[in-house]
This record gives sequence, structure tokens and C-alpha cells, in this order.
Amino acid sequence: MKRYKYKIEGIVQGVGFRPFIYQIAHTNFLKGYVLNNSLGVEIDIEGESKDLKAFDDALKSQLPPLGRIDFIDKKELNFLGYSDFSIKKSNTQTSKHTLISPDMSICDDCLRELDDKTNFRHNYFFINCTNCGPRYSIIKTVPYDRINTSMHSFIMCQKCEGEYRNPMDRRYHAQPISCADCGPELFLRSIDGTLLAKNSEAIEKFTSLIKEGNIVALKGMGGFHLVCDASNSKMVKLLRTRKKRPTKPFAVMFKNIEEIRKSCEITKKESEMVTSQQRPIVLVKKNEKSFLLSDLVAPYIDRLGVFLPYTPVHVLLLKNLKKPIIATSANRSAEPIITDAKELKKSLGDVVDFYLDYNREIVNASDDSVLQMIGRGQVMMRASRGYTPMSFRYKSSEKRHILAVGAHQKNTIALYIDNQIILSPHIGDLDSVKSCDFFTRTLETFKRLYNFNPEIIICDLHPNYFTTSWAKKQKCEQYQVQHHYAHILSCMFEYKIEKKILGVAWDGTGYGNDGTIWGGEFLVCDKNSYERVAYFEPFSLLGGDKSIKDIKRVAVSMIFDVQKNDEASDFSGFLNLFSKSELSLLKLMYKKNINTIKCSSVGRIFDAVAVFSGICESVTYDGESGLIIESLYDETIDDKYEFYLEGSVIKYKHIFIQILEDKNPRLIASKFINALVDIFFKITNKYDLEIVLAGGVFQNRTILEKIIKQSKKQNICFSQKIPINDGGISVGQLYNYL
Repeated sequence: MKRYKYKIEGIVQGVGFRPFIYQIAHTNFLKGYVLNNSLGVEIDIEGESKDLKAFDDALKSQLPPLGRIDFIDKKELNFLGYSDFSIKKSNTQTSKHTLISPDMSICDDCLRELDDKTNFRHNYFFINCTNCGPRYSIIKTVPYDRINTSMHSFIMCQKCEGEYRNPMDRRYHAQPISCADCGPELFLRSIDGTLLAKNSEAIEKFTSLIKEGNIVALKGMGGFHLVCDASNSKMVKLLRTRKKRPTKPFAVMFKNIEEIRKSCEITKKESEMVTSQQRPIVLVKKNEKSFLLSDLVAPYIDRLGVFLPYTPVHVLLLKNLKKPIIATSANRSAEPIITDAKELKKSLGDVVDFYLDYNREIVNASDDSVLQMIGRGQVMMRASRGYTPMSFRYKSSEKRHILAVGAHQKNTIALYIDNQIILSPHIGDLDSVKSCDFFTRTLETFKRLYNFNPEIIICDLHPNYFTTSWAKKQKCEQYQVQHHYAHILSCMFEYKIEKKILGVAWDGTGYGNDGTIWGGEFLVCDKNSYERVAYFEPFSLLGGDKSIKDIKRVAVSMIFDVQKNDEASDFSGFLNLFSKSELSLLKLMYKKNINTIKCSSVGRIFDAVAVFSGICESVTYDGESGLIIESLYDETIDDKYEFYLEGSVIKYKHIFIQILEDKNPRLIASKFINALVDIFFKITNKYDLEIVLAGGVFQNRTILEKIIKQSKKQNICFSQKIPINDGGISVGQLYNYL
């Protein structure tokens, strides 16, 4: 007879781990106990050697669906002679680093019960079990027990408590467990707060309001959605007008995968991701022959963000409605998703007509995750619900608590504590007071969950980033990491790369160590240092950040540069986009270097190409010009513009004269993308190094797929778990320090 004590870390709380241990212990005739603590799970178990071996094998090969083991410490102890195997009450310790499970969509078992008229949870809008439902959105602190969640005030009825107490039941210690007799309730209200219906009647009337042509709000798992009929162009146009969102695509929620196939060309891998339990928004190709959706849902581009219902309320709504809906985050531009009715009425009272609410608090807000499939892999564009908090075990001798505060756009934070790197959900662009407050609230959440008090703070080089200025005000050791180097490091961390590589970071903006704006970088680097070996020829951002929206300014800056060497070039048609006074001011800014900054960003070069090709003169959301250019790409066009390398500088401005001659937007878009891929290989082929890609430009599916397809090297890496855009910066910052 032998006895072992296991200390296990990973995602092992709130995922049915203890009943799983209980069941395999009983199956193998073992005695002892299992309990949750603030570090993870502790198991004390004894019995025959062969039975302990079978237990150990099952522990590592038969985990619950949402469980994950990152670390096991197993020690043999003196045999005690336990009389049975039990699940003990959780205990707490001063140190906390048990990992929090992300919120998960409704599982297949709960879906069957939801539709089963003989089940007492038939059509119950908050059905869940240990394999699904809310986690991060309802937790206040660890251990993950009901008393530490927003379900604390809901007292279980006899039926629910019976399941909750039964170790052999799927709902054993499922903290959000409830039913219609004891759980949260639904409330349908007009935007002035008038109660119109409750519970099942509320869903029925809510469905009718959508059919009748209203813009409504629906409280989801991590915040409110703005909802309307996605097939009704009048309502989609009205939503765009009210929300002041003229062209940015809306995500569409469909009843099932079959309905998605009627509107989109979706691959097997995309289908698998759409139907996964994370239920992300997946970008797929539109079916141009479909007439099920309004053209205003995602204008001017060939992609559509699609996803499936992930809460019981969504399932019941789509079942009744029988139409796809726009389901977009309820917020103002550059503000976080709204989680309570009071803020909804205050911020979106002029947008929403009615809202469906419930009386369980959303403790921690989270947006929908967004990704797209690239071949067999994926590109994470926004990591949030279903994926975050995202954790990685990283062995280090560092004992201090370290915080990385990320970038200004698509912000996330990451923390290091006791050999774990934990990435927060998407926080967003820090361009408003509310977004900056959300940054602070998210940090406070993680400090509370992990007793985390940063001793070192890592930030970006940009002096005007909110995160940088915030970090500078803190009374602890500080460290800065260059933006594009951090991009590359985040991918290196994901692939566990420490050797020297060639990193390619293309994005819209990032502060360089020479005081200019970078964004078209080739960096030879390792975990500790980098060398900038190639970059796109800089140009002037006239008016600084104003050029990011008013992209005509980028084009006119390019014209001024080209005309230095080619006075004969006739750009008068583009210069006429400005009034005489505007043009005079821009020329003065250019010549005297007033309110301008040099920039080498590939994202901004996309903007210039969009203007010169006549596609657009301004943009209303980040990456709009790139999406439109990508949608115009023609695979049958092999021709390309010729970029060339002069020293370490990539020369490209001469192509704008050729663009004047080409005129055709589809031809221009195709030749430009081909030119980017061509210069990529001209430079990378000079180095016998592994290639790492990062930055928002590589969200461009066409560019990334062409690079992968044309590469003769098999060692091109791009982030698949960590966001490839600025959402991954915080992880890269941490990796550089550790």
C-alpha cells in the first residue's frame, strides 16, 4: 500500500475537476481526499500500487472538457489508512495563483436539456453545468466557490442543491447552478425603464420587437449587445446612424452553422472554430449570391464576422426569431462594452429602444473574441470571452510580481506571478476616460484575484501612451520595451523561441527608439536584444494623428516626397482634394516640419494606396483601407510593383506614379499586395534565420497566406493563440524582461 500527495496547478477550479478526481478514485478503489485551495487542487490518495498507477494515467488522459493541468508536484508520503475518499471544503492561503477559467458557451448536454420538455430546466435561460457557462464574468475572488461569485445571493432550491452536492452529478459544485425556481430572472424594459415583461414572456416580446423593426439591447455573458434584424437594411442603416458607425462591419449571429453556410463560403476548419465551445466571431468569406443579409452589414469588403449563440438566452431568441441578427458590442466608439442597465440608458439611450436585462451582476466585462483561419492555423484578432484570462506556465527564477501594461490600441495587460504569465481579456483603445477607467478596473480585478501587487511595471516607449504615463506615476521599478520588438517577442514566447531570429513587424503605428513612428520593420533579434536591419522609407505624417483618419494627408505627403525628384509628375487630381488654404498649410507643415512626425508604417502606406487608387479618402475605423484593398485582390494578376532595397531602406514611393497610370483599383490592389510579398522574400532570403511575423498588417489574410504558400522555408511563425496585433504586446513586454 502506498500514499501520494499531488499539488496540481492549471485550470482546475470550476471545471468539474474535483468530481472527476472523486470518480476515478472510486473507480480504482482508492482512499483519501481532494480539495481546492488558492493555488489549485490538492489530492491526498492511497491504495494498491496498480490502482494508483491507473489513477495517475486517468488523471493525465481523461481531464474534464474545460480542465487543463500545467504543473504537478507528486510526493510519496507515509501510509495513513484513510477510510474513504472525500471531497473536502476549500481552504485559502495568502498566496493566490489558481487560474480562472474563461466564460464558456452552453454545452451540448445543457442544449439537450434546454430543448427537453420533460426536463425541469426546459427553456430555462440560465441553464449551465461544470462543463459550460459563466466563469470569469461572475467571479470576485478565488477560490472559485459560489460565495465568491455574483450568484452568492441566489439560494439554491432543493433540486439544484441535490445536484450541487452529488459528486457523481454533472453539476457537482457548478457555482452558477440554478433553475427557474431559484435563479436569476429576465426583465424586458423600454429604454426609459418601464417593465414590459419577465422571463419567458420577455423573450417572446423581445423577439417580436426585433421582428417589428426595433433596435434593442441584450445583456449577454460579458456585457450588452446591440441587436437588430440583419436582413432589414432600414434597421441596419438606422443603427449605423444612431451609433455613428458609418462603415465598420457588424458581426452577425446565426441560429446554426447551416444558416451561416447560406450566406458565407465557409471551410471545414472555419466551421470547426465557429462551432467550438469558445464560440468566437470568425471572419469568413461572404457568399455574394446570398440575399439573406443586408448589404449594409459589412459594406465594401468581402468578409463577414459570424458566430453562433453561446448563452441559453441567445439560443432561445434565435429559435423564436428564425432570422440572423446583428449582435455588436453595446458601447460608444473607443469605450468599453456596457455591463449594466444604468450605463446603457446613460450612454446609449438615443440608440436603443428596448433592452433585455437580468439580475445577475456582470462582475468582469468581456467582449466577444474575434479570429480568422489561415490554412490549418488561426490568427487571433481579439482574445476575450472563451479564451481569456489566458495563461501560460513559464519557468523562471524571478520571484517578484511583474506587470506589463501593453500598448495604447487594442490594449491588454499581462502579469507574471509564480511561474505563470496571465493575459487579460481585451480592454480596447485607450482613447477615452471610460476606456482608461476600464483599464484600471481590469488591473484591480487581477490584483484582487491573485493578491497581485506589481513590483516591476513594463510599458511601451511611446511617451504619449496612456499606459506609459500611467506606469511612470507608479512607485515601483519601471522598464520599457520598443513596440515592434515586443510584437516579435510575443510570437517568440508562444513558440518558446530564445535563439536569434528575423522578426518582421508590420502595423499601423509604434514609437521607434529614434523618436519616429515605425511600422514596417525587419528586426534581427533574440530574447534580449534586436537590430533594425531593414525598414520602409519614412514619410511625414502631416498633423500627426490627424493623418490616421484623414488619410488624404498621407497621400499628399507622399506626393510632396515624389515631386522632389520628379517635378513632371501630375498629381493635380489628388491635390484638388484639398482647398487652396488647406494645401498651403500642409505644404508649410511639410517644409518647416511643423506638427509632423516621420513614419515608416506599412499600415499608413496602405492608406496612401487607397487614396491614389480612388478607393477612399478617409477611414472610419482602424484597418479599413487594408480590408478594402484585400477585398479587391485578384489571384489571376501576377504583376507587381517593384520595391527595392537601398542599404537598409525599402524604396517604394516611385510606385505612386505607376498607380496614376494603372487607374484600375483591382489591378492596383493586386500589384501592391504582390509587391509587399515580393520585398518580404527579397529581404528574408538574405538571412538563414527562422522568420517570425507580427503586427496588425498580418491580419491581412491574403498577404499572410501568400507568404506561407510561397515560402521555401518551413520555419515561418505567426501568433495563433496570442493576438497578432497590439493585443499581444503585453506578453512580449513580459517575455523580454523574464
